[in-house]
Amino acid sequence: MHFPSLLEIALMLPAIVLGFTFHELAHGWMAYRLGDNTALNAGRLTVNPLAHVDPIGLLLLFIAGFGWAKPVPVNPYNLHVDAGKGMMLISLAGPAANMIIAVIAAVLLGVIHWQNPYMTAILEIMIRINVVLAIFNLLPIPPLDGSKILAGIIPYKQQWLHNLETYGMIILMVLVFFTNIIGNILNFIITPIVNFLIVNISSKLAAIF
Repeated sequence: MHFPSLLEIALMLPAIVLGFTFHELAHGWMAYRLGDNTALNAGRLTVNPLAHVDPIGLLLLFIAGFGWAKPVPVNPYNLHVDAGKGMMLISLAGPAANMIIAVIAAVLLGVIHWQNPYMTAILEIMIRINVVLAIFNLLPIPPLDGSKILAGIIPYKQQWLHNLETYGMIILMVLVFFTNIIGNILNFIITPIVNFLIVNISSKLAAIF
């Protein structure tokens, strides 16, 4: 595990808090749009980070490179669409929000020519961390979003998914243990996306503006 310096924490914190907040808010917003008010009633349709950030998940993201936020409560029986498809859309909304943040950060990096190297570093970190959050959550492993997306694609009732989700915290801790291995594998996907955003969006916009 890597224990970050105070400077590293200061540079990473905006990206992590923003990424966690809008990831979970997107889940709740999509559920609300599909007819479920559970997240709304729980006070989760808010941009207040305190409603979404889990202290343990936040700490582990700093020291292990992998963490989590407070899951948004969703009742699939309230959805006015097929529960499987609805949960798939709700699950997709989180990673999609992270990718939108990464793109916005890339645009800001290219358009706003901050001379302050710290602001530049914050935006570059925001791009990478949000891409990491998006790709990692797409893994088809309960309780990550990818498992519900997979369940929505595969026909028939996915009882195996519901059974595994009861062991969600244990699975998360196992993933933390194997963070380095998983990180090395996912970097083959994450690094090209980050490079694309910086080279094809930030650099080209910087040349224009």
